[in-house]
Amino acid sequence: MEPFRSISGVVAPLDRPNVDTDQIVPARYLKRIERQGWGEVLFYDWGHLPDGSPNPEFVLNVPAYRDARVLVTRRNFGSGSSREHAVWAIAQYGIRAIIAPSFADIFHKNCFENGVVPVILPDEQVNAIMQRALAAPGYRLTVNLEQCRVLDEEGLALPFVVHDDPGTHEFRRRALLNGLDEIAITLDHDAEIAGFELRRPRFLEPVTK
Repeated sequence: MEPFRSISGVVAPLDRPNVDTDQIVPARYLKRIERQGWGEVLFYDWGHLPDGSPNPEFVLNVPAYRDARVLVTRRNFGSGSSREHAVWAIAQYGIRAIIAPSFADIFHKNCFENGVVPVILPDEQVNAIMQRALAAPGYRLTVNLEQCRVLDEEGLALPFVVHDDPGTHEFRRRALLNGLDEIAITLDHDAEIAGFELRRPRFLEPVTK
């Protein structure tokens, strides 16, 4: 997983609460077995008209927002089914940070497994960023995970967390900074695991024929 320390880029404002994973990646695409190519179906139904042509009013089709690296949205982002494809699509589109007041639990966890930073800010601060991005298409932010600050060129400097629990916040922050998913975190304890296996009572060993 690619480490995340700090990114700067255009902010795309998705001014909707309770965005569910079926809107992020429609269910009909889940029969695909590849892990790549999901960015092209991100928000597909919102981003296209019934005839299949691009919807010019959808935020990510607006030229000033098309290359967004940061998404700002409303409460309970990523609700619905647990499909990890939703985070794959967001990351493969090029969005590395999502700013919202809250996230659905499983989507929130999937962000950490795929190098996307879920930035949790109070409603009033999210609203301020939303209004700036809507009023000035092309508005840019820096999301600095080392400092846990959201910054802009106008002097905005907002502290954020990636998890409401302080201990979990720090654990998840360090994993993102070092590009560690759960498998890599487990392998980081390889010596302790090997030592445990050596100390296992023999009667617990699997029986082989």
